[in-house]
Amino acid sequence: MKVSIIGAGNVGATTAQRLAELDIADVMMLDVVDGLAQGKALDIAQAAPVMGYNVDVAGTNDYSDISGSDIVIVTAGIARKPGMDRDDLLTTNIKITREVCSHIQEHTPGAIIMTVTNPLDVTTYAAVKCTQQERGRVFGMSGLLDSSRFATFIAKEIQCNVRDVNAMVLGGHGDSMVPLPEYTTVSGIPLPGLMEKETIDRLVQRTVNAGAEIVGHLKTGSAFYAPSAAVAIMTEAILKDTKKIVPASVYLDGEYGLRDICLGVPVKIGKRGAEEIIELKLTVDQEHALKQSAEDVRRSILKI
Repeated sequence: MKVSIIGAGNVGATTAQRLAELDIADVMMLDVVDGLAQGKALDIAQAAPVMGYNVDVAGTNDYSDISGSDIVIVTAGIARKPGMDRDDLLTTNIKITREVCSHIQEHTPGAIIMTVTNPLDVTTYAAVKCTQQERGRVFGMSGLLDSSRFATFIAKEIQCNVRDVNAMVLGGHGDSMVPLPEYTTVSGIPLPGLMEKETIDRLVQRTVNAGAEIVGHLKTGSAFYAPSAAVAIMTEAILKDTKKIVPASVYLDGEYGLRDICLGVPVKIGKRGAEEIIELKLTVDQEHALKQSAEDVRRSILKI
């Protein structure tokens, strides 16, 4: 199996490292900066004897080297800086996404495409429209990251094992994301049974601001450890056909009453990509919040 990663920045390179350590596929990293992907790939390859993985990790500046990929992960784009929101990246990163997708179509048209570049739902929509692939073979990593952040804050709040927390966050990957406490559990116990609404609301708000909180600390970059972990797990689900259910940004065609938009909803991940959309029963307030999130994403889509 072969996975190609477009962009050898922090997210791309850390994703390459995580995939290598999973020992499930050869990894090709591509970047427009001469030597960047090659140097990082060589460093990851030289860790193999220590870590015990046995896959090929290589870097390139030539798109022809991604041919034969089973999955292409798109991380290329500029990162957020303090004071920026995800939509501030819109014009530059959509242009980059469209250019990348044209190269993917030329050199490895059968590959499943996973987008990571922000603003995530809009770049995913652009990738769907550019490639005209079968629905589900182009989708974005976002909801799993947001859910992981929500789970982290919950575990810290109640001082439990983070492995016991299963969180669910839907909607756009931005300020209008929709965490679902009723579908978030700790050892099977729904979150409202464990904490007061005021506490849940505080954790929800921190989840919404989680990316900006990291950007504020770093000053010159954005998150990459947690995003790369989410990408790696979703890639593994495809390559191993595990049918793992996670929230991801997919093209909707009537599901949740929404059409012609990419938005975070629960999907089943397997060898064909996002194979099935899971429609949850939402409360009236949750339905309203999801539609509001969709409208926020749609306003950004209209700009491109």
